[in-house]
Amino acid sequence: MNATIILVVFVVYTALLFLISYFTSRKSDNASFFTGNRKSPWFVVAYGMIGASLSGVTFMSVPGGVYTGQFTYMALVFGYLIGYAVIAFVLLPLYYRLNLTSIYSYLEMRFGVHSEKTGAAFFLLSRLLGSALRMYLVVFVLYEFVFKLWGIPFWVPAVVFIGIILLYTFKGGIKTVVWTDTLQTTFLLLAAALTMFYIFKNLGISWPELLRRASDEGYTKVFETDWTNSKFYLKQILSGAFITITMTGLDQDMMQKNLTCKNLRDAQKNVLTSSVLFIVVNILFLSLGASLIYYAHQTGFPLPVNGDGVVVNDKIFPSVAFTMGNFTSIVFVLGLVAAGYSSADGTLTALTTTFIYDFLHLNKKDISESQMTRYRKMVHVAFALLYLLVIILFRPFHNESLIDKIFDIAGFTYGPLLGLYSFGLFMKNRTVNDKAVPYIAVASPIISYVLKMYSPQLLWGYHFGFEILIVNGLLTFLALLAFSKKEKMLVNPNN
Repeated sequence: MNATIILVVFVVYTALLFLISYFTSRKSDNASFFTGNRKSPWFVVAYGMIGASLSGVTFMSVPGGVYTGQFTYMALVFGYLIGYAVIAFVLLPLYYRLNLTSIYSYLEMRFGVHSEKTGAAFFLLSRLLGSALRMYLVVFVLYEFVFKLWGIPFWVPAVVFIGIILLYTFKGGIKTVVWTDTLQTTFLLLAAALTMFYIFKNLGISWPELLRRASDEGYTKVFETDWTNSKFYLKQILSGAFITITMTGLDQDMMQKNLTCKNLRDAQKNVLTSSVLFIVVNILFLSLGASLIYYAHQTGFPLPVNGDGVVVNDKIFPSVAFTMGNFTSIVFVLGLVAAGYSSADGTLTALTTTFIYDFLHLNKKDISESQMTRYRKMVHVAFALLYLLVIILFRPFHNESLIDKIFDIAGFTYGPLLGLYSFGLFMKNRTVNDKAVPYIAVASPIISYVLKMYSPQLLWGYHFGFEILIVNGLLTFLALLAFSKKEKMLVNPNN
């Protein structure tokens, strides 16, 4: 496909985002940036949450992952339903009752300022790395298929993407992101559906027929029954539940959008609706993966490989899409651009919110609206630059499916958050030595990492997958218990 056409598609889509930003950011203030003035319609948030959660990882890594993992990712998705139920009926009532803007303010109320900063720091690290890798994937593909042909270095599209996201979130913040996410969700889903339709038309088969043939070739296996395998289905379901609780329920980026709803009931409807939609959407993306692989087999299309001759999962979708013709190329680019924006705009806003509320505590200081705006803009720009730095520095290390890297990061960085919130919610009659919390939160991931590395030797061949997150959280919980004492609390933020 002509690279100029791809550039035009990119520019047109970006213009749509700025149009939405213009209308949503008019008369915006700091309350609009941080909370959306708590006026977002729940169904808009629910729909937009799909795109925000899927991002470029689902768009390419999930379809590409079918080549090596079949449909075993679906067991993880089934676990999401459990996690969303916990968010709806345990975490959201807590957040709304305390009227939180940053969810890590709860940790200060429950334990102290050291715990608050620890929780916020782990979120900043987790989201900065995880979201930057999602964004990296989008920049990487556009570079490989467009900018590289023009001799433009990798850092140029990275700067362009981050610059655009900074500009359209600069004024409206979360109020703008809630609405831009709806556009991005639409194009993500359209890209997957239209690509599948084009493949079906080319091969003269239907969706059910494609799934039957993919099953015959072993690409639709959902449940891995080998308990030593990292994708063992019970581990996947349990991991999915805890990944959702942590990466959504304990994540400022995701919860900040939920907290823009008018009230708790609307926020609960949003979360429960999203959980059902995720099942349908992930079936769509896994089916797309099966379609791409079947298409390659039927047409003799060589799957992309690295220097060692190993198939690169993340390149399967773009390689096939750009080869089939202009239609699939345009559809792919639209979906990819949507994925890139959706993975970064809300994160940039959430990073800014967390730093201002949990580190600078500007919301507790006697400053004017204009002073808050000035600080907010400075922090926003600083995080955009950090985001860009992570994307550029990761370039030499991309050699496998990014979805596994992102969940690996989550397993080690969200574990302490899981332990902290679990202890706070379920051990109401105990107080913790607040100054010990940062040391506990650092030690638990280190021990978890060592355990994961040597688990085959120590645990009779058992390989940890995403469930290392649970182990990490449990280690944090037990350490908090060891550094706590029973005490009657005068003020209990859980009640």
